[in-house]
Amino acid sequence: MPEEPPVTPSALLSFRARNVRSFRDEFEFSMLATALAEKGVPRSIPWREGGSELEVLPLAAIFGANGSGKTNVLRAMNDMRTLVLQSFRHSPTAALAHTAFRLDPAYAQQPTRFEIAIVLEGIRHEYGFEFDRRRIVREWAYRFPHGRAALLFERDGDSLEFGPVERAKSRAARELLRPNALFLSTAAQVNHPLLLKLYAWFDRNLLLAEAPSRVARQAYTIEMLEGENREAVLELVRAADLGITGAKRYDIDDDTREKLNRAFRILAGDDEVESIALEPLLDSLMVLEHQGAEGPVEFGPDEESLGTLVWFGLAGPIVDVLSRGAVFLADELDASLHPVLVAQLINLFQSPETNPNRAQLIFNTHAVSLLGDTASDRIIGRDQIWITEKENEGATRLQPLADQNPRKDEAIARRYLAGRYGGTPILSTERFRRIAEFATAGDRTD
Repeated sequence: MPEEPPVTPSALLSFRARNVRSFRDEFEFSMLATALAEKGVPRSIPWREGGSELEVLPLAAIFGANGSGKTNVLRAMNDMRTLVLQSFRHSPTAALAHTAFRLDPAYAQQPTRFEIAIVLEGIRHEYGFEFDRRRIVREWAYRFPHGRAALLFERDGDSLEFGPVERAKSRAARELLRPNALFLSTAAQVNHPLLLKLYAWFDRNLLLAEAPSRVARQAYTIEMLEGENREAVLELVRAADLGITGAKRYDIDDDTREKLNRAFRILAGDDEVESIALEPLLDSLMVLEHQGAEGPVEFGPDEESLGTLVWFGLAGPIVDVLSRGAVFLADELDASLHPVLVAQLINLFQSPETNPNRAQLIFNTHAVSLLGDTASDRIIGRDQIWITEKENEGATRLQPLADQNPRKDEAIARRYLAGRYGGTPILSTERFRRIAEFATAGDRTD
């Protein structure tokens, strides 16, 4: 692992992708505030030397019907992150994880495209690449120190063009480059001063919290209880009114500690780490304390509700993200959590007081109550709402609610449920009725 530079404030501005998972056509997801932004919500972010600032949102929510592609927005971001972090470690003949749109055979062999715009150390950066199963087709990176694009590098197949800065390091990286490895990943291995910082951003951001990583996140929360953020993690656990007054883990041996370290690498998206059975490991490590009549009473994970464990698994990563000003991705944020608890979690990111480091949260949800029917009961702003729809050909379409220019006093929750913005399932009442007919026919057959 290359030497990492110190953590500095950053921000995600936009993410663009094409031909990935359920997305056939190009889509763009933006965290830039619009004229519809709620007062006091956007954060001012410097993006060039001596220039004006950008207004960036701390949070965005994705709504849509089941199977419409909400999760795939987050997975596409995580796919980009994973390829950046792992492509150099692939063997020279290894196939790349090419999750192209599969419902149209014409797209299966076409390249997937990822592109991201971020602010890093007060300077806007743009980075992207195209790839298929065999190789990196194109790759590019620019920075905007004075408002205009300055080339870091551009790659077209085997051809590479370098910018004027750190050319010696760029040439050293070129000697190590393979067709199935990103130049950004390769340059990080030779400690390229500019590109290592960009690589490190991916290492710290776009971490996806989804159901398969829940137990690993619980292990991560346990680990954080031993660090400098212990009190913050405990406070977040207690704040949820789950009856938990404390949490601790038992002393562990070197073998168990190594298993925990592997769990953290799995959580970080390292698919080259062999999977391990974490449930029995946690049962032997973690106890949650509840206040009894005569003092604290200890409970193991198998004695807690799913909602309690979900929240516990979020507590550590959320405190970590807030403390570092990182970008956190959460699949089905409201799963097994009370709507009031979800609203409080959102407010943690929305408020500059509880989010001074400008962390960002991107999540998908079915919690329509967050949309509100009046401006006063709306938890998230109109320009923080995105909607996915499945088109007739099976491809996902992502659009911001802001494109429909909803009024400030619009009953957004009610109109969303009525299908006015799209994103709601089209159900067949007749097919639901036929289920009863089949069941009745089965009874008659018996």
